[in-house]
Amino acid sequence: MNELIIRLSDAEREECADLADATGRSPEELALDAVRALLKAERDRVGAQALRLAQRHAPLLKRLGA
Repeated sequence: MNELIIRLSDAEREECADLADATGRSPEELALDAVRALLKAERDRVGAQALRLAQRHAPLLKRLGA
């Protein structure tokens, strides 16, 4: 597993620690959950856009053999 270091302001770090405490998780777990949620949302967004483009350009893609 790889490590990623992010810089937070004192206020952000404190807010993260408070939320972690309130939810029974560690700040690292919160950050990992947030990164995973962002990656999934972007993957879904890009996938949906790719599907729209593929459908829109289906005749061209078919002619190109793609």
